[in-house]
Amino acid sequence: MMNTASKLNMTAPCHFGLEKTLSFEIRRAGGENLEITDGRINFEGMPEVLVRANISCSAAERIGVILARFKAYSFDDVFEHIKRIPVSDFLDKNAAFPVTKGQSVNSKLTSIPALQRTVKKALAEAMSSVYKTNTLPETGAVFPVRFFLHKDEMTVFIDSSGEGLHKRGYRRHSGIAPIKETLAAGIIDIAKVRESDCIIDPFCGSGTILIESAFKALKIPPGMNRSFAAEKWDLFPAKLWAEQRENLRAGIIKDTEFKVFGYDIDPDCVKLTLENAKKAGVEKYITAETRAIKDFNLDITRFSKIITNPPYAERLLEKSDTEQIYREMGEKFFCENHHREMYIITSDMEFEDYFGRKAKKNRKLYNGMLMCRLYMYV
Repeated sequence: MMNTASKLNMTAPCHFGLEKTLSFEIRRAGGENLEITDGRINFEGMPEVLVRANISCSAAERIGVILARFKAYSFDDVFEHIKRIPVSDFLDKNAAFPVTKGQSVNSKLTSIPALQRTVKKALAEAMSSVYKTNTLPETGAVFPVRFFLHKDEMTVFIDSSGEGLHKRGYRRHSGIAPIKETLAAGIIDIAKVRESDCIIDPFCGSGTILIESAFKALKIPPGMNRSFAAEKWDLFPAKLWAEQRENLRAGIIKDTEFKVFGYDIDPDCVKLTLENAKKAGVEKYITAETRAIKDFNLDITRFSKIITNPPYAERLLEKSDTEQIYREMGEKFFCENHHREMYIITSDMEFEDYFGRKAKKNRKLYNGMLMCRLYMYV
């Protein structure tokens, strides 16, 4: 097995458009030699970097340990490269190594099930060769294997996170069409949310933007209260996880008047927001009330930032309904007596027309498979 003094080659996928945000987080976690591509960052680091990245990165979908990278134009290429992986660096003879998921983008090999079977068969042959056995019980620790094929270059990696990093542990239930935690965190980072800000979400849903804003402003690591697949691997002893959690916990801001305000027309969403805030441990910073956008009234005098994921036709409503909502937003959000920034994500490319003002800038982001734009009024 690889010892804890060895550097690891790692990979961290993210939402398209959040690569810059994630690169900052990877560097803060101690990652080195970053290679930034669309929707993914490869980097190097000691085992403690992997632990810290899992706990602290808000925009990463997961953190993987790279087993191999190679050109793959055929299934024979995949098989031959993978069977030469030095599997004993990570896997003992009892290790379970399910090939859980994969992606293929702009590549000759497109069948994910066929690729999964090939990867599994090749890894099994590598294990059998190293451990001189034809029997692989897979009764030990679980090492989920994933792959990513992009322009015929294949990356095979072990998923150290287990459940996706967007699963912070606070949102067991959600409203209709919620924004993913990692995407919300990326938008909040783009908005440069700080402890001195007042954050407002007029369409709070299940509270994701509010909670992620509190995490960011107060330097609360989003993965502090969840577990990870790598915690059961010998390479990452419990002491290492405990040390990194303690180091990160020491940086949390506690004595602060930071506040976020959420509103929603649905009282069940407001209730869910408050429940999720309590699970996340940030309930004292969050106020949520039932209020329609037509009744929105900003009576807060301090500097504020509106960050919101309003309804759009593909998510919830008919287009005529969303057009009316956007008009009401434009009427309510602009007020000469208050200085505020606004960050609004929607898939409606005509949003600015209905809102009544052109954004100073916008950025293309993906909410799941749906192409959206983040309109920034700064």
